[in-house]
Amino acid sequence: MHSKHNLHVVFLLSTLLIVPLLGCRQQKKIKPAETQTVKELYTCSMHPEIIREAPGDCPICGMHLIKKVTEAASVAGVDLNVLLQPTNNFVVSAIPLTTIVLKSEASVINSFGSVAYDTREESTIASKVSGRIEKLYVRYRYQQVEKGQKIMDIYSPEILTAQQNLLFLLKNDDTNNSLIDAAKQRLILLGMDELQINQIIKSKQPSLTISIFSRYSGHIHEAGSSSMNVFQTGMKDIATITEELPLKEGMYVKKGETVFSVYNPSKAWILLNIFAGDQLFVKTGNEVVVEPETAPDKGFTAKINFIEPFFRKDSKTLIARVYFDNSTLHIPIGSQVKALITGKAKEAYWLQNESVLSLGLEKIVFLKQGGGFKAHKVKTGSISNNKIEIIEGLTLQDSIAANAQYLMDSESFIKLKN
Repeated sequence: MHSKHNLHVVFLLSTLLIVPLLGCRQQKKIKPAETQTVKELYTCSMHPEIIREAPGDCPICGMHLIKKVTEAASVAGVDLNVLLQPTNNFVVSAIPLTTIVLKSEASVINSFGSVAYDTREESTIASKVSGRIEKLYVRYRYQQVEKGQKIMDIYSPEILTAQQNLLFLLKNDDTNNSLIDAAKQRLILLGMDELQINQIIKSKQPSLTISIFSRYSGHIHEAGSSSMNVFQTGMKDIATITEELPLKEGMYVKKGETVFSVYNPSKAWILLNIFAGDQLFVKTGNEVVVEPETAPDKGFTAKINFIEPFFRKDSKTLIARVYFDNSTLHIPIGSQVKALITGKAKEAYWLQNESVLSLGLEKIVFLKQGGGFKAHKVKTGSISNNKIEIIEGLTLQDSIAANAQYLMDSESFIKLKN
């Protein structure tokens, strides 16, 4: 009886010990897991010192605040050696690639220039006697004169004496034809024509003045004028064009002195500027399509007639001359034109212009190597149709960045290894 009582007590104690343990385990199962909340912060992309707990605008620059990233993200597939390359000669990027192409490229060159007088058509008006200008019939620069138009009247003691000699022979020795013809010939050499001589013989009175006529039609310029240079350099000094003529009535001229020049505006040429990169393509005889700035509807086709074999002062371009007939076009002298010059095709290795970066005397491309691009020096030649010739430094198997400017926004960061 006593033993049964003891077993009952042991069973009761065991039950009391097990129930709490089971309760504890059940509580652990149903207890929800504690969640850790991450506080969102906002900052300015331009001023990272600005940190706010809610979205808004930056108090410094006014830009919208962006969410601040506080968790580190792992990046796979990037070689550590690539990331450790110097930033001045290696760039990590994934921009489009291109290669050099071997083909025959016909050059079409854009050029600009201006219209100028054709100096081959320049004519001069000179005085055949020394004397004083009694009457001047030309009053301003670039006045239009016609052939046979009177330019000035000159008083000359020399020609007055020659007239008196002729009248003396006619009066006292009218049968001496040889001397009379010699006297007439002298007057002709001094600038008088047959009509003037006949008037003297008819009136039996010498003329106190001799008239000088223009033998050409065109625009009149004073002798030694710099107006041609003004036109050819873009009409820089307008005062030179509009100032009065230096030749005045009462002034003296010398025998044989050129007093005026006459330029024919119907005969003109175009002076085209040829830059260094295009000079290999431009040859005499190349076809040129010209579009005048003042008359775009009067475009015409011509050819290059002459290339000046020197650089003009303060110019880094060669000048190509294009002769044309301006009698129907009436393009103003000094006006600007643009032209397309078609040159001879050239077979070479070509690359788009934007793939090559200029460092002054050196040219570089960005060569694809591993996970990025390396600055690589190349030797270039002529430029045509937005393409540049590659002479040395690349093969057909090399892949380069299609746009070198995209990789480098500052040439000063680029460093080449010799």
